Amino acid sequence: MYAFLPDAVQQGLEEARKAALKRKDRLSVRDGDNSYRIRRLWDDGFALDLEGSDRLRGHVDIYDGPKHLYQCLVISSVAEDDERVFEFKWLTPVASGPAADFVQPDFVPAGLIGS
Repeated sequence: MYAFLPDAVQQGLEEARKAALKRKDRLSVRDGDNSYRIRRLWDDGFALDLEGSDRLRGHVDIYDGPKHLYQCLVISSVAEDDERVFEFKWLTPVASGPAADFVQPDFVPAGLIGS
């Protein structure tokens, strides 16, 4: 489709696509103090912008804005078109509370009435 469009129109479409991705995506990956926007996220990997993305490797954290969602182990990366595609070995959701060492009942009262 892009083969038949003038260069200026192709460049304008590409810039508009990148701007739309930056507006709607809040997902980011953090490696220490460095933070990178995630363009796409799927079951066994994610993609970042090619320019400005370093080769991540090892343990990284994935956030949705300020909310910590996942921890993952990045094992490889490949440059494809205008993005860098990363694969991870495991992806673990971050727990919202401490682990319980007992079975919690389905119904938990909001409070107890004293006698």
